[in-house]
Amino acid sequence: MQMDSMAFFRVASDRMEWLTTRQKVVAENVANADTPGYAARDVSSFQQMLEGQRGQGTTLARTDPMHRPGSTGAGPVRVIEDQAPAHSPDGNSISLEEQTVKAAEISSEYRMAATLYRKGYELLTLSVTGRS
Repeated sequence: MQMDSMAFFRVASDRMEWLTTRQKVVAENVANADTPGYAARDVSSFQQMLEGQRGQGTTLARTDPMHRPGSTGAGPVRVIEDQAPAHSPDGNSISLEEQTVKAAEISSEYRMAATLYRKGYELLTLSVTGRS
């Protein structure tokens, strides 16, 4: 039996995948903090990703055969433009303080999801073998 076939492990894994994508987007925002006209980006909510998994959301189109297909587990994680107003005269909407706070929140949420996944595994192991 694969762990991903159990709903608890699938949701925890999907959450970690979503958080990983969100952290990459925040890192791109920080890297472009001095790029004129760069608009801050974020990802669609985790709820929207789960709805996409159930077929209610939209998916990203593969416009080039070299594009990698999405994962088979979660629905699409859509990168969206953050609704933050431009903070600088050159039109850049990146606030390093906001991005730092987001990165810290993402890190904390990832640790929690990983801990829940690990504890679920330990509980499953205990129930099957009688020892941890």
